[in-house]
Amino acid sequence: MEFLELATWITIGKIILIDILLAGDNAVVIGMAAGKLPADLQRKAVIWGTVGAIVMRLLFATILVEALTLIPAIHLGGGLVLLWIAIQLMKGDDEEAHIEAKDSLMGAIWTIIIADAMMSIDNVIGVVGAAQGHLEMVVVGLLITVPIIIFCSTLFARIIGKYPAILWAGGALLGWVAGEMIVEDPLLIPYIQGEELLVKIGTVFFVLIVTGIIKLAKKRA
Repeated sequence: MEFLELATWITIGKIILIDILLAGDNAVVIGMAAGKLPADLQRKAVIWGTVGAIVMRLLFATILVEALTLIPAIHLGGGLVLLWIAIQLMKGDDEEAHIEAKDSLMGAIWTIIIADAMMSIDNVIGVVGAAQGHLEMVVVGLLITVPIIIFCSTLFARIIGKYPAILWAGGALLGWVAGEMIVEDPLLIPYIQGEELLVKIGTVFFVLIVTGIIKLAKKRA
């Protein structure tokens, strides 16, 4: 029982870390959307926009969890997408989000919800992969993480900026989660049975090596 409880908290920890690493732009969008409102309405817009964002993420997560049980090869597809997400996270230079600030409370709330939903697909894939299809863990992770991200985004940005190794560790974690998804694909199980650990380690090294090559090429360009 203790092992199961420890494993559960490790999984929730993975979900929280992945969501924090992938959600920096979402926090910026929320700040931009509420930027024209008076201070008292800004807080309301952020709170209700956050509630709506959590609901939308849970909806996406529920759909993805169901798809994982019904659609062949979706584990493989999700794992490959996660590998791409990991590399994008680590190589940086994402385009800056541009969101029009709204001067009404409802306009700001809807902007926050819609923009967050559009930008959260990578987060949802990451947390569902880390949760290995357990929706209750996704729920716990999101309920903890989303408010933290929104109210502490500046702090996390400073920490990650000061310690770039955090991004490398996060990319390696995403690579591992991608491997976990891939080895669970029913179409691949007959071919990789007994080699699951090797596949997971391989996906981690793939992310690190590809990112290193990209960064080296940029320095030489």
